[in-house]
Amino acid sequence: MGKVIVTAQMSADASIGPSIGWYEPGGGHEAAGEDEVRLADAMLLGRKTYAALAPLWSATTGAFADRVNSIPKYVVSTSLTGPLDWNATLVKGDLVEEVRRLKAHHDGNLLTYGCGEFAYNMVGHGLVDEIRFWVHPVVWSEKARPFHGLGRIRMRLKDATVFGNGVVLHTYEPLPVDA
Repeated sequence: MGKVIVTAQMSADASIGPSIGWYEPGGGHEAAGEDEVRLADAMLLGRKTYAALAPLWSATTGAFADRVNSIPKYVVSTSLTGPLDWNATLVKGDLVEEVRRLKAHHDGNLLTYGCGEFAYNMVGHGLVDEIRFWVHPVVWSEKARPFHGLGRIRMRLKDATVFGNGVVLHTYEPLPVDA
C-alpha cells in the first residue's frame, strides 16, 4: 500500500509562494528532493497546484524533468473537466474513497505538493502518512503559508535532516484531529 506524503519547500518564516525567489539551488537537499520524486509512484495534486506545476514542468527538459513529466498524476477537483494534460487523470467523487483507492493501487509513495485546502482535507481525514517541510535559511515575508487559515494540524516529528547549505528537512507524522 502506498503512502501519501505532503511535501513543501519554504523559507524559514514559512513563505511558500507564489514567488519562490528565496529558493537556493544546489546543495544536498536538491539530490534528496530528486530522490523523493524518483521513489514516488505518482503525484496526487489539488487543482491549484496542478494548474501551477503543469505548464512549468511541461516546458522543462532533461533527465529529471523527464521523470517528473512521465510520472502519473492524479488531480482532485470538483471544478475541472477532463481530459487533462501532463500525464494527469482527473479524480472525481468522494475524496476519502478515491484517495484510499489510489493508496491501495500503488505500492510506492503518492507525493502531494502544495499545502492548501486539498492537503488539509486529506490530513483531516487521516489519509496523509507524512508531512515534509523543506525549510530554507532565509526570511521572505510572503503571505502564503502551509495550510494558512484552514485550521490546526498536530504533528509528531519523525526525523530532521540538516543539509550543508542550511536547508533542514523536517519529516512529521500528522496526528489524528482529536489528538
